[in-house]
Amino acid sequence: MACLWRLEAGMTDIDWIARAGARAKGARPKYFEDPATDRLLSIVMALAGEVAVVKERLDTVERLLDAKGTISRADIEAYAPDRDAGHARGLMHREFAARILRGVQQDMESLEMAESSVEDVSKQLRDS
Repeated sequence: MACLWRLEAGMTDIDWIARAGARAKGARPKYFEDPATDRLLSIVMALAGEVAVVKERLDTVERLLDAKGTISRADIEAYAPDRDAGHARGLMHREFAARILRGVQQDMESLEMAESSVEDVSKQLRDS
């Protein structure tokens, strides 16, 4: 993830605006009946990805400040998390995603509860 923040000589010639407008191969995924809702979901998920990167960057800064008291941009760019920091970041990302997608998860759970298997329906009809 640190490479997303590096401005190396080879990266400065990339036109990120043009790349953002590039079309993906294949059909755009459709999750909702209204295409505007799908676009909104896409935007929200892209923003969530950006926030996740910022959270990881902030974690780097905080860990370096705790360890050294003062840091430079070079320290931030050179930082590589140890096993414990990597585990903590993985947990942070999972919790973040769970909070963002909780509404979707609740909808899926309610659909699963509402759908009865053929066997369950048969048993209910037989026993009633």
